[in-house]
Amino acid sequence: MVSFNESRAALARLGGRLRERRLQQGEPQALFAERIGVSVPTLRAMEQGAPTVAIGTWVLALWALGALDELERVLAPAPSLIAQLQARSRPPRQRAPRRSRQ
Repeated sequence: MVSFNESRAALARLGGRLRERRLQQGEPQALFAERIGVSVPTLRAMEQGAPTVAIGTWVLALWALGALDELERVLAPAPSLIAQLQARSRPPRQRAPRRSRQ
């Protein structure tokens, strides 16, 4: 089970990356907050890793940074256990022996 401290640390790292990306694009907080439809204090909370910011706000921030496709990797579907077992149990294909030429 993830502890409260671990989840806060993960959010703080995410917020830090958001801030870095925003600064790389040269956008001040006020302009970026306006583009994603939130107040500057809400953006500041995101960048500090506050757990109270709605997921929809994060999606808008990813969109504004051109990084919405990165969200697709979160909880990406994994192959089922049955498919994994079937892939392991198949013997490797072997080539037929070569015919000798006479």
